[in-house]
Amino acid sequence: MLRGLYNWVLAKAADPRAGWWLFLFGFMEASFFPVPPHPLLGLMCLAEPKKAIRYAAIATAGSVTGGLLGYAIGHFLYATVGASLLDLLHLTASFPKAACYLREYGAEIIIVKGATPIPFKLLTITAGFIGMPLLIFIGASIISRGISFMIVGVLFRLFGAPIKAFIDKYLVWVTIGFVVLVVVGFVAATMLTGHGGKNDRCEAVTIASAPV
Repeated sequence: MLRGLYNWVLAKAADPRAGWWLFLFGFMEASFFPVPPHPLLGLMCLAEPKKAIRYAAIATAGSVTGGLLGYAIGHFLYATVGASLLDLLHLTASFPKAACYLREYGAEIIIVKGATPIPFKLLTITAGFIGMPLLIFIGASIISRGISFMIVGVLFRLFGAPIKAFIDKYLVWVTIGFVVLVVVGFVAATMLTGHGGKNDRCEAVTIASAPV
């Protein structure tokens, strides 16, 4: 069944409308959807290696645009929508620490953490909640998401055929690895660990002492 689904998605990835689906996945993941667009991006790059950089740019644009929705949810609708959304995604415990780190380090946290498996939606909603300057948020998001997706695009553009052969041979293990990566991202979101006085203070923040 997994092989059949893989072949089906691979065929759909070559569809002319696949770019719109990739944009939509990037948009949703940055604000409320739990699954990142990297698998679809990878499959589209496999289907059309020469368009890999273009696809990475589409994913970046969708994610940054979706990040603006996440920002708006955190800024205008946190009490009515944002809090429930974070709870649904099991990110409520991570929110106070994320808010603390964003207030202390600003764009640096979005650039560094946004390029890791930590759910980007946690950062976008939290950035809106604390009122991070919008232009700084957009700039940091472009850098962060660009790094995340362009790495995939460049790798598939340069090594598309060998990567496809590897996935074809080890599809089950690649799938397991991706699931593990997603789980690690959500676990990492609950930690947001660091060193130094500022980080220690942020580590001590709890839900009861969440910033308002």
